[in-house]
Amino acid sequence: MTSLTYDVPDDCGNGLRLDRFVSEREGAVTRSQLKARLTAAKVNGKPVKLSRLLAPGDRIELELKDPEAADLLPEDIPLEVLYEDDRVVVVDKRQGLVVHPGAGNRSGTLANALLFRRLSRGGSHPSSNEGVRPGIVHRLDKDTSGVIIAAYDEKSHAFLADQFKDRSTRKTYLALVAGAPPAASGSISTNLARDPRDRKRFAVCEGRGKHALTLYRVLERYDGYTLVALRLKTGRTHQIRVHLKHIGCPILGDPIYGRKDARFPKATLMLHAFRLAIRLPGASGRSVFTAPVPERMRALIRALRARSGSSRP
Repeated sequence: MTSLTYDVPDDCGNGLRLDRFVSEREGAVTRSQLKARLTAAKVNGKPVKLSRLLAPGDRIELELKDPEAADLLPEDIPLEVLYEDDRVVVVDKRQGLVVHPGAGNRSGTLANALLFRRLSRGGSHPSSNEGVRPGIVHRLDKDTSGVIIAAYDEKSHAFLADQFKDRSTRKTYLALVAGAPPAASGSISTNLARDPRDRKRFAVCEGRGKHALTLYRVLERYDGYTLVALRLKTGRTHQIRVHLKHIGCPILGDPIYGRKDARFPKATLMLHAFRLAIRLPGASGRSVFTAPVPERMRALIRALRARSGSSRP
């Protein structure tokens, strides 16, 4: 059983559903997972339904069945492992691999692969009293590749999740974008909320939503394109993708926030979680994990360099 507790911040606004609030927290479960795994929900100590509307200052308490109890099956899916011990595993997630099981993705996910890997290392089966919980601590979109960390036990999961919650981790992404940012380096600070016209999208909003802050630095400029490094100071859903679109530089190959590109019509999302700095359980300082730039990005960079040359600020 997993217990989760959240305090609704002052900037959350009135009228947000409980399930929406929880699903949009970094490292939290999705709405479909909530529905499948929830055993009890309370707001300010009183039992409620997932449709309960929240207000700033509300305290949420949830009890969830562990993923294994939600019929998570181990699957032998090849993974590029960057680091592993008895408590945590760090993976270079390939593009196209879904992280969590959900509607339409009950198998073939990173969670299924990690459960198999843990069992193959001598962990007990989920049906035993000890249990094995491949707890993925944060998220990457299906089409985003790169570094992601997971815990093999509840205590380690809580230790890692606290660092994401207090923003003491350091996450660096690489993106190949159309156009050029307004400066060699800078920040993008806005509020983000669900797009009222399309609930699968997020958008920059004035006066509502959650604050999001992204730092960027130009690495190389090409003819009509730019390679940028980005650091997340907050962890909102689709934050980098929305922010880059907001400054007129959508990520090349982005099927949701980008635009068709005549030069690279077959490009897939050029966003990669390049580096993660985080303190592991039992360690005195932070460890740094790096996922090599994937070939899909390297190939386009080579083509752009050959066509226009590059400037390295």
